[in-house]
Amino acid sequence: MMKRAVPAKRAGGRRAFEEVCDQIRRDLAAGILSPGDRLPAERIMAEQFGVGRAAVREALRMLEMSGVILTRKGVNGGPYIRAGNPEMLTNVVRDLLHLRQISADSIFETRILLTNDAIRLACERGMHSDFDAIERDIDRCEQLAREGRFNRSAYIVEFYNLLAKATHNEVLLMLVNSLSELQRQLLDRISPQPRRNVIQVRRRVLAYLRSRNAASAIAEMTAHLKSLARYMKSQERPPKAKGRPICRRDDH
Repeated sequence: MMKRAVPAKRAGGRRAFEEVCDQIRRDLAAGILSPGDRLPAERIMAEQFGVGRAAVREALRMLEMSGVILTRKGVNGGPYIRAGNPEMLTNVVRDLLHLRQISADSIFETRILLTNDAIRLACERGMHSDFDAIERDIDRCEQLAREGRFNRSAYIVEFYNLLAKATHNEVLLMLVNSLSELQRQLLDRISPQPRRNVIQVRRRVLAYLRSRNAASAIAEMTAHLKSLARYMKSQERPPKAKGRPICRRDDH
């Protein structure tokens, strides 16, 4: 539950619901609210913030869209502060890609840059246990490939997840995972099978990580990711329209 009440002070023409959103975010930053806390009912929040219930309702809607809260149903239902969900970042970037506000090339380029940064930090901070986890993942993928059961959807992102974990930087981990998942989704539109040399590339990168040779690991990984990006561009197909559009210019 909300642990204190602070009336919203509207200034500069800002709308009431924006002030409610900002105050809840400030309470989160100050530790007054925490993941799992239940917010009061609309009526009580309206009294606490000195606004109408419509403003509270709109604020809750905006916060839910942003991934800050979730609304549960049932006896113990209501708005709750949700735990961090990195998937929200993936969804936002994916939507921008679909809206053509960002390009697939930008995603590939940024992924290479972030992966290179992850390799540098992993070489500095990674522990033997981190590298052992990466090796176990490679062994598992190799065994699945030998059995004809290795598929990109299930295993492509785990290697990069473990690499990012070896940096011991939670923000970089979130960003690497988000872009890896986006690229996996793009790859699934082209081919469900991984490239033939993926196991060999990962083993070489791991060997460089263990020897703290960041430059060689980066060169190996960059060449692999650039080759993958070129392959994806060569396989691009214009999307096919399915069914009737939701709306058209001449609809009334």
